[in-house]
Amino acid sequence: MKTTAKVAGGYKVSARGILNNFAIEPEIYIEDPSGIRGKTALITGASRGIGRAITLEFAKQGIARLLLVARDSKRLKQVAEEAIRGNPELEVIPLVLDLTETEAVNSAIAEVWQNHGPIHILVNNAGVAHQSPFLSSETHQFQQEINVNLLGTYAITRAIARRMVERQEGTIINVSSLMGKLAAPTMATYSATKFALLGFTQALRAELAPYKVRVVALLPSLTETDMVRDKQLFGLVLPATPEQVAQELVAGLRNGSTEILVGWQGKMAAIANRFFPWLTEAIVRVLTPESNSHATENPTLIVGCRV
Repeated sequence: MKTTAKVAGGYKVSARGILNNFAIEPEIYIEDPSGIRGKTALITGASRGIGRAITLEFAKQGIARLLLVARDSKRLKQVAEEAIRGNPELEVIPLVLDLTETEAVNSAIAEVWQNHGPIHILVNNAGVAHQSPFLSSETHQFQQEINVNLLGTYAITRAIARRMVERQEGTIINVSSLMGKLAAPTMATYSATKFALLGFTQALRAELAPYKVRVVALLPSLTETDMVRDKQLFGLVLPATPEQVAQELVAGLRNGSTEILVGWQGKMAAIANRFFPWLTEAIVRVLTPESNSHATENPTLIVGCRV
C-alpha cells in the first residue's frame, strides 16, 4: 500500500506500509519544502546584517554548501566560521567579489559552478542606501545605488539563472524592501531601486516558471543594523532583527510565498498602502524626519559590494 499526504508545515510525506496481521509498518520519507536542506546557496552581502543572518539560518536548516559573497574578506571569514560552528558538516566558500564588475562576476560564477557544482539557491541581498533630500543628493550617490542595487543584481542573476534554466531547477530570492511598496522621503533613489527590483522579480518569475526556477521577493521593513542604531530614524517604527528577517524568509519558502513581507508593521503598511494610499503617504511624512545633508549608508545592504 502506498500513500501520499500533506502534513502541518507543508511537508510531503510518502508512506509505504506492509499489511501484516492487520499491522502497518510504514516507511516515511519527508521532503524539505523550503528547498534548503542538502542544497548549495550563494548569498551576496553575506558578511553582516541580513546577509549574515540568512547565512546562519540556512546553516541551521541543513544547507550543504554556502558560497558567501562580499568585499570584506575578514568579515566573510568570521561569518563562515560562525556558520560552520552551527553546522560542522557545512562547506563554506567565501568569495571576495564586486558585483558591479560584470566580467569578474561571470568568471567567478563559471569557476565556482565548475569546481563546486550547481547553485540551487541565489540570495540577492547586496545593495547600498544613501539618505538625504533628493534636491541636495550627490550624483555619485544615486549612481552608486543604481549600479549596486540593480545592475549588480542583474549581473549575478543572469549568470546563475542561465545555468538554473539548463538544469530546470533553482530558487532566486531578491531582497527588496518595504520601500519597494511604500516609498520614503529622503530615500528617493533607494526606494526607486527597490520598486524596480520588485518589477524585475515579477517579470523574471513569469519568464523562468516554465523552467521550474522559482523567483521570490523578500521585503524587510526597518531592520536593526548599523544604519538604524538611532531608533528615531523612522519615528515610531519598531525595527525587526536580522534573525527575524531570515526566519521569515525560511517560513515563506516553506509556504510557497512569492512575496515575503517581514513583520506585522510591514504587512499592515503594505495593505494600508494598497487600499488607502493617501493615508499611508501622510503617515510616512510624519514618521520620516528631515534628513541631514550627509549620506547615511546601510552596511547590511552595502556589504556585498562596497565594504
